[in-house]
Amino acid sequence: MNKKKQLTESQFLKEYNAKDFDAPLVTVDMAIFTVREDKLQVLLVKRAQHPAINRWALPGGFIDLAKDKQLGDTARRKLKEKTGVDTPYLEQVETFGGYKRDPRGWSVTVAYFALIASEHIEVNRNESSEEVVWVPMDGLSKKYDLAFDHSDILTACYERLQAKVQYTSLPVNLLPDAFTLTDLQKIFEIILGKSVEKKSFRRRVLDANIIEETGEMKTGSNRPAKLYRVNALGSNHYFSRNIEGPR
Repeated sequence: MNKKKQLTESQFLKEYNAKDFDAPLVTVDMAIFTVREDKLQVLLVKRAQHPAINRWALPGGFIDLAKDKQLGDTARRKLKEKTGVDTPYLEQVETFGGYKRDPRGWSVTVAYFALIASEHIEVNRNESSEEVVWVPMDGLSKKYDLAFDHSDILTACYERLQAKVQYTSLPVNLLPDAFTLTDLQKIFEIILGKSVEKKSFRRRVLDANIIEETGEMKTGSNRPAKLYRVNALGSNHYFSRNIEGPR
């Protein structure tokens, strides 16, 4: 009885044709958050091309096999194209897929959220975007009917952000290079949508050693306040328990 000669892996891969199997469309979509005018805002683009032309959507796009070595590279590239920022906080949230979500065919998208300080933003539009705007999360669902399943994607990203803010230092990524403790607390409260207990919050932040004094003071109509900056360990610190509300 003759046995079929077993191929080596290199021989198998040489003969393998990935196009023998149908493949879905694969994209990355992003909820890019910042704080502007004391509100948490997200970046939306008005699509300039079919499908869903003239409808609002989250920024994103297809993986570029020549440019992107990893999935995160696609997210960073798209973020840089839209905001001019290439080193923000990025987090993968969830994968969405199905045959109905995009009329072009069976599709998969990997959702990320990004946090960037408003002072670093240079919003850009390209041939795929008619408009690019910042929109407050408060009331967004009533004013904007997002294309595809982007409403579900945005909800998932927002819920992940709100959950993590209760026990991490993520909001520091939304602050300018120098800030006061009041500024930091306010950012937390804006995202959470509620006030936090001042003394407990400050003690927790200072005890965690995630920020350091700049040696300068903020002056103005109120009494001078110390200015701080985030240290190397501060951008994604996990607290031992959730942030407390007012007592």
